[in-house]
Amino acid sequence: MQTSFLLLDRAAVLLLGVGAGAAIGYSFVETPGAALPAIAPLPVKAAEAPTCAASAPTQLLKTLKHGAPVRVAVFGDSFGDGVAWALEQQLTKKAGYEVLKFSQPATGFTRYKRLNLETKAGEQLGPDPVDIAVISFGANDAQGIITDKGEYAPLMSDKWRAQIGERLDRFVKLMRAHQAMVYWVGLPRMRDAGLDRDVGAINQFYAQRMAALGVPFIDSRPVASDAKGEYAAYLDDSVTGERTLVRAGDGIHMSMTGYKWITRDLSERIRKSVEAARKLEGETAGDPVGTGR
Repeated sequence: MQTSFLLLDRAAVLLLGVGAGAAIGYSFVETPGAALPAIAPLPVKAAEAPTCAASAPTQLLKTLKHGAPVRVAVFGDSFGDGVAWALEQQLTKKAGYEVLKFSQPATGFTRYKRLNLETKAGEQLGPDPVDIAVISFGANDAQGIITDKGEYAPLMSDKWRAQIGERLDRFVKLMRAHQAMVYWVGLPRMRDAGLDRDVGAINQFYAQRMAALGVPFIDSRPVASDAKGEYAAYLDDSVTGERTLVRAGDGIHMSMTGYKWITRDLSERIRKSVEAARKLEGETAGDPVGTGR
């Protein structure tokens, strides 16, 4: 029997407080220097964000076959903390999920002298597989770096892109070595114009890199911006119509409600993927997992 399987793959809980969140957001941002290279904007509508069709995820099928919770590991900085919290509210234990918060404030792909994200993630995961990995970094990456060869590379320069690109590729490869389906959650607009410009460039670079790797990039800007696509602290709730605070006071992070807003689509996609895998696992019951024979 042949069965086709299509997954529509497609962001802190401010544990340190809003003041600390602001300090984290700005302490690693380089003062804007030379103009960044022109980069095409991300899609305006969330529905237009890159999607990914994947074959049946073997690890997820095994998890469902054994009746174990679907393990969702979240990696990121303080923004990733918020993503993890929001996913935990939507992908509950009662519904059969286990959200693992592996995010850590003040980290990023440009700060490997402080913390090597690949080494840390490997230690956090250990030998165990994970069904889904969600990644969200960026605000702390708005700066130049010293490359592995000891050379200074300004933000978005060719050397910067080459070095950070290699780190991104290895990080995703690590997630896949643990059998995970991978998603990347992009950052919303920033209140500060200079930071917004830098984060926009980083968003675009990360989105392009994820597209090359076949990783869905969740563009959070459409649901966290006003009708003109600009930064907004308050937005109308799409369900109740009520004016709602969606951003933290630092102009960088989301409010608790805001984190839930920007992860609604991702949570729904994960649920649909799990239900599709559950259906496939039922169809192939009695066969070797995922063979369809």
